[in-house]
Amino acid sequence: QVQLAESGGGSVQAGESLRLSCGASGRTFSSYVMGWFRLAPGKEREFVAAISRSGIRTYYADSVKGRFSISRDNAKNTVNLQMNFLKPEDTAVYYCAADSATWELSSATAAYDYWGQGTQVTVSS
Repeated sequence: QVQLAESGGGSVQAGESLRLSCGASGRTFSSYVMGWFRLAPGKEREFVAAISRSGIRTYYADSVKGRFSISRDNAKNTVNLQMNFLKPEDTAVYYCAADSATWELSSATAAYDYWGQGTQVTVSS
């Protein structure tokens, strides 16, 4: 019921910032928990952050806590990921995902029902 499209990726130096955005189609965006995942070369898809339907609750992977911030604007059907103090190990393709759960903030890939195409983030040392 929702199509997702990420934007905002790019190549930056360590310590710099990027802001990723994910736009969603349809009129039911607020019905979904939204998450960000990333896929680095040679690794499995990794949870980054999630946000509740209202935007009040958030959940972060330990590796990004204190550096990344997830937010959403239900009126604009968007979810964002502000990435500060980027490190080379943050290099990955970043995906936004939608979860039809009513309250759970899951870190599991299988919990999410819809995925965007991904956007590349490259952090050089």
